Amino acid sequence: MANHKSALKRNRQNLVRRARNRANKTKIKNVIKAVDAAIAENSVETAQAALKIAIPTIMRVASKGTIHQKTASRKVSRLTRRVNAFVSQSAA
Repeated sequence: MANHKSALKRNRQNLVRRARNRANKTKIKNVIKAVDAAIAENSVETAQAALKIAIPTIMRVASKGTIHQKTASRKVSRLTRRVNAFVSQSAA
């Protein structure tokens, strides 16, 4: 355990930041699961709506520094490709 005043403060800050980062990462997982669930139930409109919610959520978390910007871009790109492939497959 920390003994110095600055180390105690740093420990408190780390606990708050860890809780915030965990909440944000869970939020990302949940929006990705929502997109996957919409694809699984063969609902084009729901998948596109879930994607519209997922993209800003992922990018917002990246802007806060919880995940890297390129990680967020990769997740958005893969989700978008998955939804677009599903929409084009459903249209055919």
